[in-house]
Amino acid sequence: MSDLLERLRERGWRMTAQRRVVAEVLDGEHVHLTADEVHARAVARLPEISRATVYNTLGEMVTLGEVIEVSTDRRAKRYDPNAHRPHHHLVCAQCGAIRDVHPSGDPLADLPDGERFGFTISGVEVTYRGTCPNCASA
Repeated sequence: MSDLLERLRERGWRMTAQRRVVAEVLDGEHVHLTADEVHARAVARLPEISRATVYNTLGEMVTLGEVIEVSTDRRAKRYDPNAHRPHHHLVCAQCGAIRDVHPSGDPLADLPDGERFGFTISGVEVTYRGTCPNCASA
């Protein structure tokens, strides 16, 4: 389970009912919802929440560094609340399901000095692709 609500409170982020609902919808492990999915789930909890409020709240959480925008393909951006746990993503090439993975080792060590072209590396994003069990059995 992510600790998104706790992290936002510790930052002193003003917790309105709308912001709380968006954070609650995003809280959890392996959560990678689109903005429209967040909105649909938020409306179920707080019917008066607007799409604009959801989009603005997601944008604020990304700016704060508490949520990560994930783009794994040409589909809609997804929002990942596990911003403070280093991880990579495993994506189903058929249905687009995303799981957080924590492989051992250092992906920076896999990039030889000669392939860095003088860059100072600040981060690594690895996306593993495959077929999930549900799609494989269909």
